[in-house]
Amino acid sequence: MSVKDLKKEVLKKLKNVFDPEIHISLVDLGLIYDVREADGRVKIKMTLTSLGCPLFGSIEEEIKEAVLQIKGVKNVEVELVFDPPWTKDMLSKEAKTKLGIN
Repeated sequence: MSVKDLKKEVLKKLKNVFDPEIHISLVDLGLIYDVREADGRVKIKMTLTSLGCPLFGSIEEEIKEAVLQIKGVKNVEVELVFDPPWTKDMLSKEAKTKLGIN
């Protein structure tokens, strides 16, 4: 699988991982900043909607479970970053509609 195809597959899997409070996918919330792969190891760089979110541990586990389902993926690392800071401008159109934001 090419790197481009793998990234698409990872994002497809992450569309099914939802923020536990907002109930919108991490992808639609714009929380996934980067996906990289080398030798079956996937590294995901992501953020949260707020610095003090206590749910990162459970979100991280759901991400790992989802991505490890992809053929050829041996390991998943999730790096939590806050730069650039998340803003509502990162929301997909679908997320903005669900949240009533224009």
